[in-house]
Amino acid sequence: MKVLGRDEKRGTMRVVPEDIDDLWVLYNVIRGGDHIHARTSREVKVEEEAARPSKGKRIAMSLGIRVERVSFQRDNERLRANGVIIEAPEKFGLMGDHHAINIALGKPVTILKEEWSSYDVERIERASRERSKPIIVVSIDDERGCVALLRQHGIEVKAEIEARLPGKLEAERREAALARYFNSILRELTLAWSGIHGLIALIGPGFLKESFAKHVREKQPDIFKDVSAVRTVGSGGAAGVEEAVRSGVLDVVARKMRVIEETRAVEELLSHLASGRRGVSYGVEEVKKAISYGAVELLLVADALLREADDEERREMENSMREAERMRGEIMIVSAEHEAGKKILSLGGVAALLRFSIY
Repeated sequence: MKVLGRDEKRGTMRVVPEDIDDLWVLYNVIRGGDHIHARTSREVKVEEEAARPSKGKRIAMSLGIRVERVSFQRDNERLRANGVIIEAPEKFGLMGDHHAINIALGKPVTILKEEWSSYDVERIERASRERSKPIIVVSIDDERGCVALLRQHGIEVKAEIEARLPGKLEAERREAALARYFNSILRELTLAWSGIHGLIALIGPGFLKESFAKHVREKQPDIFKDVSAVRTVGSGGAAGVEEAVRSGVLDVVARKMRVIEETRAVEELLSHLASGRRGVSYGVEEVKKAISYGAVELLLVADALLREADDEERREMENSMREAERMRGEIMIVSAEHEAGKKILSLGGVAALLRFSIY
């Protein structure tokens, strides 16, 4: 994310999203009631020569809207912000009309808020400091393989391949089937890698992942140069990817990946819960109580809770978050796009690790 400028007095920040993770950050930062300003296009009536009726023509212009809702369009790699026009060229008479602005990669957008929370500012600043490519993960066993991208906002499965290997006693047939299986996975890996040239982790149980690594080295030496880790997990396929994120075996590849940070924080909280330790609070009302006592060390909030709450509920939650920060608590917004975020949602959307028990 490029930050082109910030005016704290006016409450504006001008940014340029550079990859899909930046769009995810903006999706969680831009909320209903915010104003955004950007170049867009709009169909307007254009007067022709005298006595001729006007007709519609799409014209590029700068518009400002008061946001009502934002949708994340991963396939098109853009955000779509819908709202009411509050700034437009006077000659077109567009004020008060509804319009959708597409926030796209490489295109500047200005965001105006009545009040910027410290965690929204920190999220954008972190994106500007730590722009990173996704990790490409190949999870493989003798039943299925999976090629996935580990992004800041979660896991994106690109392909799953069934192995269909004969039994070990049919050595010749098994060897031929294994070569086909490896080639199928390598094709998907090549497609994923060619788009981003990111680091690759090969994971799975047993020795099949090492055999696949050798296959990649022989068939695609350029891709093999980006294999940065070969690690053991209990299963292959998509389940193996989830296990690798949960257990932390991918930390060696990207210690700063947000999804790993969030997962580890949630797993620590769940470990406290499972062991019966009292240093945990969850659910909106219980967490508010813990905040009021100054007991919160780490506050975990599912992004969906903030995004989907009505205005009053969101203001209350944001006030609680500001109070937790004032009392030296750390805030972590957890993406509901991956398993850790779903676990926080199941606890009411908010949970906290405490410095001391309040019960």
